[in-house]
Amino acid sequence: MAGTLRAPIIAAMSGRGTTTSLPKRGMRLARVTLHLLHGLWTAAVHFPFYSISRRRTAVRRWSRKLLRILGVRLHVEGVLPSGDTGPAMLVANHVSWLDIFVINSALPVRFVAKSEIRSWPAIGWLSARTGTLFIERARRRDAARINGEIADAMIAGDVVAVFPEGTTTDGSRVLRFHGALLQPALIAGARVHPVALRFEDGGGDLCVAAAYDGDKSLWQTLLAIVAQPAVHARLWFLTPLTSGAGHRRELAAAAQQLIADRLKH
Repeated sequence: MAGTLRAPIIAAMSGRGTTTSLPKRGMRLARVTLHLLHGLWTAAVHFPFYSISRRRTAVRRWSRKLLRILGVRLHVEGVLPSGDTGPAMLVANHVSWLDIFVINSALPVRFVAKSEIRSWPAIGWLSARTGTLFIERARRRDAARINGEIADAMIAGDVVAVFPEGTTTDGSRVLRFHGALLQPALIAGARVHPVALRFEDGGGDLCVAAAYDGDKSLWQTLLAIVAQPAVHARLWFLTPLTSGAGHRRELAAAAQQLIADRLKH
């Protein structure tokens, strides 16, 4: 689906400088657990019988509900790409595991993730079931395989998303984009769509609660998120880049600059 979203998907809400009560945090965690179980059930029992379109709809709805449970308000600006108009790749800065569900709430895509995630309890299986492409970064020979799979997926009509920083930050900066993950865009002749992502508190300041950086565990990040009255996730779909000319490093640098410039404003 392509379109321009100018208004927030969910209305903004203040809550700066405060935290939620312990009972509310417990309720959110309980609901997240039930929602995860529901997602596992849907992926195991219903996905084999769903069309591609219906799977995408299910992923979007499940992701949006997860954000609502966690108290995350989503705001989207810009033109969303569509694989129906030609191969398309999203490249975004990376802050958290929550990025996946924020992006999927706006536009269901296939992500490229490190192979370690496949071994995560429940989440790894669910990611694989919903089409995540896993890369073994320690094996250089794996690059050719994953590049071919990503290119084939885009040519077939899937929008594929990558995080070229190769790691997460607290959201206050954008690290150098590695060009290797953009190679499939050159192979497929895909348009590269830079996406800037930022988490904010109710006052519009940077919110690091969702950041999955440093030595934080997934559990610690989850606890920090549910302690916030509201977290505002902002997505900007920026001017797409044509992959037909130039080197992948140049393409990565151009996407990085667009995202960094957007996040400075």
